[in-house]
Amino acid sequence: QLQLEEFGGGLAQPGGSLRLSCVASGSRLDYYAIGWFRQVPGKGREGVSCISSSTGSTFYVASVKGRFTISRDNAKSTVYLQMNSLKPEDTAVYYCAATSTSCSTYTIPNQPHFHSWGQGTQVTVSS
Repeated sequence: QLQLEEFGGGLAQPGGSLRLSCVASGSRLDYYAIGWFRQVPGKGREGVSCISSSTGSTFYVASVKGRFTISRDNAKSTVYLQMNSLKPEDTAVYYCAATSTSCSTYTIPNQPHFHSWGQGTQVTVSS
Protein backbone atom coordinates (compact mmCIF):
# COMPACT_ATOMS: atom_id res chain seq x y z
CA GLN A 1 0.00 0.00 0.00
CA LEU A 2 1.38 3.37 -1.03
CA GLN A 3 2.40 5.76 1.71
CA LEU A 4 3.61 9.30 1.14
CA GLU A 5 5.51 11.64 3.45
CA GLU A 6 6.40 15.28 2.90
CA PHE A 7 9.66 16.96 3.90
CA GLY A 8 11.26 20.35 3.45
CA GLY A 9 8.86 22.91 4.81
CA GLY A 10 9.98 25.78 6.95
CA LEU A 11 10.31 29.53 7.13
CA ALA A 12 11.39 31.56 4.12
CA GLN A 13 11.57 35.27 3.41
CA PRO A 14 9.57 36.79 0.58
CA GLY A 15 11.49 36.21 -2.61
CA GLY A 16 13.22 33.19 -1.11
CA SER A 17 13.12 29.51 -2.02
CA LEU A 18 12.26 26.17 -0.50
CA ARG A 19 12.26 22.65 -1.92
CA LEU A 20 9.64 20.18 -0.76
CA SER A 21 10.06 16.44 -1.11
CA CYS A 22 7.33 13.80 -1.25
CA VAL A 23 8.82 10.39 -0.45
CA ALA A 24 6.93 7.23 -1.31
CA SER A 25 7.06 3.82 0.31
CA GLY A 26 5.08 0.61 0.06
CA SER A 27 4.56 0.76 -3.70
CA ARG A 28 6.30 1.88 -6.84
CA LEU A 29 6.00 5.61 -7.31
CA ASP A 30 5.99 5.39 -11.11
CA TYR A 31 2.53 3.79 -11.04
CA TYR A 32 1.02 7.11 -9.97
CA ALA A 33 0.58 10.70 -10.93
CA ILE A 34 1.50 12.85 -7.93
CA GLY A 35 -0.03 16.14 -6.93
CA TRP A 36 0.99 18.85 -4.52
CA PHE A 37 -1.75 20.66 -2.63
CA ARG A 38 -1.91 23.34 0.03
CA GLN A 39 -4.35 24.46 2.67
CA VAL A 40 -4.66 27.46 4.93
CA PRO A 41 -6.91 27.56 8.00
CA GLY A 42 -10.52 28.20 7.11
CA LYS A 43 -10.10 27.45 3.41
CA GLY A 44 -10.40 24.37 1.29
CA ARG A 45 -7.42 22.44 0.06
CA GLU A 46 -6.08 23.82 -3.22
CA GLY A 47 -4.35 21.93 -6.00
CA VAL A 48 -0.96 23.54 -6.71
CA SER A 49 0.81 21.28 -9.17
CA CYS A 50 0.78 17.78 -10.58
CA ILE A 51 3.15 15.50 -12.49
CA SER A 52 1.94 12.60 -14.57
CA SER A 53 3.13 9.03 -14.13
CA SER A 54 3.96 8.14 -17.72
CA THR A 55 5.15 11.15 -19.67
CA GLY A 56 6.18 13.30 -16.73
CA SER A 57 3.94 16.08 -17.98
CA THR A 58 3.61 18.88 -15.47
CA PHE A 59 0.71 21.10 -14.52
CA TYR A 60 0.53 24.25 -12.39
CA VAL A 61 -2.17 26.44 -10.99
CA ALA A 62 -1.93 29.99 -12.35
CA SER A 63 -0.80 31.53 -9.06
CA VAL A 64 2.43 29.48 -8.97
CA LYS A 65 3.22 29.10 -12.67
CA GLY A 66 6.71 30.36 -13.43
CA ARG A 67 7.73 30.21 -9.75
CA PHE A 68 7.24 26.57 -8.77
CA THR A 69 8.68 23.51 -10.51
CA ILE A 70 7.53 19.95 -9.94
CA SER A 71 9.76 17.01 -10.80
CA ARG A 72 10.08 13.34 -10.01
CA ASP A 73 12.88 10.85 -9.47
CA ASN A 74 11.27 7.43 -9.60
CA ALA A 75 14.55 5.71 -8.70
CA LYS A 76 14.50 7.63 -5.41
CA SER A 77 10.73 7.27 -5.01
CA THR A 78 10.53 11.03 -4.61
CA VAL A 79 8.62 13.92 -6.11
CA TYR A 80 9.95 17.43 -5.57
CA LEU A 81 8.36 20.85 -5.54
CA GLN A 82 10.92 23.60 -6.01
CA MET A 83 9.39 26.86 -4.85
CA ASN A 84 11.11 30.09 -5.88
CA SER A 85 10.14 33.75 -5.55
CA LEU A 86 8.00 32.87 -2.58
CA LYS A 87 5.24 35.21 -1.53
CA PRO A 88 3.45 35.56 1.82
CA GLU A 89 0.30 34.16 0.17
CA ASP A 90 2.18 30.88 -0.40
CA THR A 91 2.03 30.30 3.34
CA ALA A 92 0.11 27.06 3.93
CA VAL A 93 0.40 23.43 4.89
CA TYR A 94 1.55 21.56 1.80
CA TYR A 95 0.48 18.00 1.09
CA CYS A 96 1.26 15.45 -1.59
CA ALA A 97 -1.07 12.73 -2.78
CA ALA A 98 -1.31 10.14 -5.53
CA THR A 99 -3.77 9.21 -8.21
CA SER A 100 -3.97 6.18 -10.47
CA THR A 101 -5.88 8.18 -13.08
CA SER A 102 -4.39 11.42 -14.38
CA CYS A 103 -3.48 14.95 -13.38
CA SER A 104 -6.64 16.28 -15.01
CA THR A 105 -8.48 16.11 -11.69
CA TYR A 106 -5.96 17.80 -9.40
CA THR A 107 -7.85 21.10 -9.28
CA ILE A 108 -11.23 19.56 -8.48
CA PRO A 109 -12.33 20.64 -4.97
CA ASN A 110 -11.75 17.99 -2.31
CA GLN A 111 -9.60 16.07 -4.82
CA PRO A 112 -11.75 12.92 -4.81
CA HIS A 113 -9.43 11.00 -7.11
CA PHE A 114 -6.31 11.43 -4.94
CA HIS A 115 -5.30 9.15 -2.08
CA SER A 116 -2.44 8.25 0.24
CA TRP A 117 -2.22 11.74 1.64
CA GLY A 118 0.88 12.64 3.61
CA GLN A 119 0.75 14.41 6.97
CA GLY A 120 1.67 17.75 5.43
CA THR A 121 4.55 20.16 5.92
CA GLN A 122 4.19 23.79 6.97
CA VAL A 123 5.54 26.50 4.69
CA THR A 124 5.66 30.01 6.12
CA VAL A 125 6.73 32.98 4.04
CA SER A 126 7.36 36.02 6.17
CA SER A 127 9.93 38.72 6.74
